[in-house]
Amino acid sequence: MTPRLPAGRPAARAGSRARKRRRAGGDRGAGSAEIVIAVPLLMLLILLIIQFAIWWNAESIAHATAEEALAAARVQGGTAAAGQQRAQQVISQIGSGVLTGPRVSVTMTPADATVIVTGTAERVLPFPGLSFAVSVTVTGPVERFVPATAQG
Repeated sequence: MTPRLPAGRPAARAGSRARKRRRAGGDRGAGSAEIVIAVPLLMLLILLIIQFAIWWNAESIAHATAEEALAAARVQGGTAAAGQQRAQQVISQIGSGVLTGPRVSVTMTPADATVIVTGTAERVLPFPGLSFAVSVTVTGPVERFVPATAQG
């Protein structure tokens, strides 16, 4: 024998469950919507950080190249061609992947030597037309022999 419940009870229980489900169902899919918005923004933030690091590295490579070219050009007997050649050596050794399209300009006057290195950093962000310019200018005095004067 199975115990009998009063007549209106099972229907009332089923109705309250359905009402609870309907109330809880209003938030259904909210987690998915949040993920659809949050994940691309998080990925963009990560790519921005990586892009900044690549630009910083390209700037460092350009600075090292300019310093080496200046050192080669400003020594006694140095020439602009020697600075240019040294810059090409340095770029081929350390900067061919991160610093794209590097251009080196070495100019000399009797007193000073100036090296300008320009280019762009490798691009990670998927936006067309976006480029990250790199430009470094270094200047230094040209070394020259100055004979000692007789003091007396």
